[in-house]
Amino acid sequence: LKGMISDWRMNWQSPELPFIVVQLPGFMDYNYLPAESNWAQLRAAQATVLQIAKTALVVALDLGEWNDIHPDNKKDVGERAALAALGVAYGEPIVYSGPVVRSAVRAGDSVVLRFDHIGSGLITKDGLPPQEFAIAGADKVFRWANARIEGNQVVLWHPDEKLPLLVRYGWADNPVNPNLANREGLPAAPFMVEVQ
Repeated sequence: LKGMISDWRMNWQSPELPFIVVQLPGFMDYNYLPAESNWAQLRAAQATVLQIAKTALVVALDLGEWNDIHPDNKKDVGERAALAALGVAYGEPIVYSGPVVRSAVRAGDSVVLRFDHIGSGLITKDGLPPQEFAIAGADKVFRWANARIEGNQVVLWHPDEKLPLLVRYGWADNPVNPNLANREGLPAAPFMVEVQ
């Protein structure tokens, strides 16, 4: 993807040609336990596009259908892509993205997550505590984490994991309830990150 963007920009002699990538939606059966996911790996690869200037990532994790790789809800995908175009391609001063993890820092036996694109603040779309967060220690066995929003950060912990080293959010083919968003209603991008 990075190579394609570079190649197209070079061939069109437009070094800042904007690119908007729609991330893969939720698809296939739900998995109610933390697990490995090739689909999540592909989403993570798509997210690396954000390392390149003048790009945006449209999160569609919450818009998928378990039995259709091309979900019916094109309207929400289109509206999110239009916001990304206004922000990235046209430079409008708007919130065009949901939260994107910036860092994961250990605080005792908890982890504090900081995000970019928080808009006017972090929320959950359903009023429940944040869901779909998992942490792992040296054994690399992921466990569902307890989570709470504190200001513009998310704090994670698990009573059986005193030294968390890895954090995942929405890391599944089709996560059950990835509910973290900003107040503008744009969902957080799924991720896996090392704890510092």
